[in-house]
Amino acid sequence: MSRSLSMLKLTVAAALTVAVAATVPLVRTISHAAAVAGPTAAANPADHWVDTWVSMPQLTEPANLPPPPFTGTNEVLVNTTLRQTIHTSVGGQHVRLRFSNAFGGVDLPITAVSVALPVNGQAGVSAIRPGTSRPVTFDGQPGIDIPVGSLAVSDPLDFPLIPQSNVTVTLYLATGQASTNITSHPGSRTTSYFLTGNHIGDLDLPGATSVAHWYFLSGVEVWSRAEGVAILGDSLTDGRGSTTDTNNRWPDDLLARLQADHETTGVAVLNQAAGGNRVLNDGLGPNASGRVDRDVLAQSGIAWLIVFEGVNDIGTAAATPAAQQQVTTQLITAFQQIITRAHAKGIRVYGATITPFGGNNPYDDPQGVRESARQAVNAWIRTSHRFDAVIDLDRVARDPANPRQLLPAFDVGDHLHFNPAGYQALANAVPDRLFRLTPLPPGFAFN
Repeated sequence: MSRSLSMLKLTVAAALTVAVAATVPLVRTISHAAAVAGPTAAANPADHWVDTWVSMPQLTEPANLPPPPFTGTNEVLVNTTLRQTIHTSVGGQHVRLRFSNAFGGVDLPITAVSVALPVNGQAGVSAIRPGTSRPVTFDGQPGIDIPVGSLAVSDPLDFPLIPQSNVTVTLYLATGQASTNITSHPGSRTTSYFLTGNHIGDLDLPGATSVAHWYFLSGVEVWSRAEGVAILGDSLTDGRGSTTDTNNRWPDDLLARLQADHETTGVAVLNQAAGGNRVLNDGLGPNASGRVDRDVLAQSGIAWLIVFEGVNDIGTAAATPAAQQQVTTQLITAFQQIITRAHAKGIRVYGATITPFGGNNPYDDPQGVRESARQAVNAWIRTSHRFDAVIDLDRVARDPANPRQLLPAFDVGDHLHFNPAGYQALANAVPDRLFRLTPLPPGFAFN
């Protein structure tokens, strides 16, 4: 009996030894993989992926498709190199790129991608600095087919970026996209380049065709301790009236201010705006109520949201008391819904008042019915206490002698959009203190 018990103990011990021995290589393999995939994460546990630049994806209107010969009857960018530059907000040692096929009619087959620094650090140039080009991969492969309506995120790439720097992203599409329904951001205010053939690593693209649009590229992320502020907006945030290849939209000016203050250097400013965008109904791009999930809640590292929209909803609704009362009520409801959804994700929401459009054709009406709606929405933004803070851009932008209109020094000429001085004034009106990380109050998301 004693001998049998001893044999049983030996058998169990041997089995346990084998089991432990079998697990050792697995543990080593996992540890090695973690070390290879994320050495920065191990060294800096507070780091995470955060957007340093974004572009709101849109369905490309016919007038904004790539010019001939890069658009055919039912295809675009066949055997074409596309080179684009973007402007970062915060820096980091590692980067990932996001490509969108949100509005593509068919799958988007990307053959190859590279990232580099532009010559002289400039925006909107076709030349890159020698020795800076790096290939981008997707699960270790040079290209990827992105399904209809989907997004692709690249592998992490060791590519150090500094804040407020320009970066060049080059794509090559061997077969192009077999549809004229494609995803882009027309209001880039930045020059991009097309050239037939594979020129993914070329230092320059002589003879290339240029346009001021972005295509397919929807985000660049960095591995960082930074946090992001996303801005839902329309052409006033997208930068109509700013200077091409200068990055002087008001979010760019805000970024420069935050980078100059050591307490806010870790804030990424992310421009999720598009010309003609509306809160309630689709226009140029999906309505803000619908796209907030994609453009804000699904983005990396967002801590704050600024909502600066509504002028296109008021301006495109009929200039009758009934129609404007309806749009006022619906805007207030939509803003409350956006706040509720963002709060559920732990994101603070700041409301910006709608700036004047008096004298604009066709938005201004002689009876001032639309102006009354603007004032009513602004009164709710200022006094409802539903937003976590109010950014009173109307107060900064309006002409004290005629509050229905923009200050002439800020008006680009159409009495709706701003010139660079006006955009700087908007940026200056945003308090730095809104972007200092503090704990969320108890019950923050209960609303």
